This record gives sequence, C-alpha cells and structure tokens, in this order.
Amino acid sequence: MNKQELLETMLKDKNAKFESKAAAERALKAVIAGIEEGIKKDGSVQLIGFGTFCVKTRSARKGRNPLTGEEIKIKASKSIGFKAGAALKAVAAKAKNKK
Repeated sequence: MNKQELLETMLKDKNAKFESKAAAERALKAVIAGIEEGIKKDGSVQLIGFGTFCVKTRSARKGRNPLTGEEIKIKASKSIGFKAGAALKAVAAKAKNKK
C-alpha cells in the first residue's frame, strides 16, 4: 500500500468523515508531522495497540566494499526503529502471504 492507497482507505472509512481527499491528506500529514515532532522531542512515540517509533543508535563498525573487497570504516549513525504492538502483530499474523 502506498500513500495514495492509504488516503483512499481513509476516505472509505465510515467512522472518519472527511469532506474531501484534500482533508484526508491534511489529516495524514498532521499525523506524520506529530510523529516527527515526538521523535525530535522525546526520542520515541508510542501508539497503544499500533506500535512504538524510536530512535536507534548504530555504533561505528567495519564494513567491506563489495566491489573491491577493501575494508572500510562505517561511522556511527542514528535511524528510526518501529516495534509493532500486540494488535498490529495480530493483524500481521492473519495477513495473506504474497511469497
């Protein structure tokens, strides 16, 4: 599912009464902006039943250039991690496998 398909799903939801696709898009952008703000401020955002977004730190390490085989140093970095909540894990367990 991509962003446009997610917006279509939001518009079809009977409990969410969006006047237009633009209103649904503004709501989605607001949710994403709220998650970004929470990550900046607290380092994590927990949505009960859905999951937790958090900052993960990767330490510096050695790697290998796949073309030359030369050993290289990879700098420490930060990334965003996501841990699914129990309700989302239950949905995933029932999902169709597309393999």
